[in-house]
Amino acid sequence: MMRTERTCTWCEGDMPLTARADAKTCSTRCRVALHRASKNALPIELTTRDRWIRRSSTKVPLTTGDMPASSTDPRTWSSYKDAAASSAGVGLGFVLSDVDDIVCLDLDHAMNPLTGRVEPWAAAIIRDAGPTFVEVSHSGSGFHIWGRADVRQGRRIRRSDGTAVEVYGQGRYIAVTGRRHGSCPSILADLSAVVTKLTT
Repeated sequence: MMRTERTCTWCEGDMPLTARADAKTCSTRCRVALHRASKNALPIELTTRDRWIRRSSTKVPLTTGDMPASSTDPRTWSSYKDAAASSAGVGLGFVLSDVDDIVCLDLDHAMNPLTGRVEPWAAAIIRDAGPTFVEVSHSGSGFHIWGRADVRQGRRIRRSDGTAVEVYGQGRYIAVTGRRHGSCPSILADLSAVVTKLTT
């Protein structure tokens, strides 16, 4: 079959020559897999990178084969579809690496899990972040704000009101839930201004 130079968004294989100009996947199988992934609300910028691991109930990183994984050893990472299909541990994790500028802001104790009331300080940070992917953390009381920025050294920032925000960009994995907060989009926005505001 003749091929084009375009690649499938899901499997990264060549697109057939007969594929429509706006097609993102090479086959029905890949289209269904991409649709299932998008229903989880996860941005394609995350699901197309081979930086996924599994995690234990105590947040120990695991390979898809249920062996110890490392946030600094790419040999222990896998694709999103392999990690999602694995039954190792209790959930997924995404590794932040210095190969790109994907970052995560971790807000703990930012929401009442029973009422859904977001703390004003957390709401202000989410508002400052703009249209980007925000998920509710595993605890049900925190948020992960995903985006892009130049963060070479992760840090925990204690705020004057006693709350804390963690900012990470490499050498760490984030426990991913895919539980979209509100109507946030499944994209990664530029968080440089937010990071600067938090760290200065």
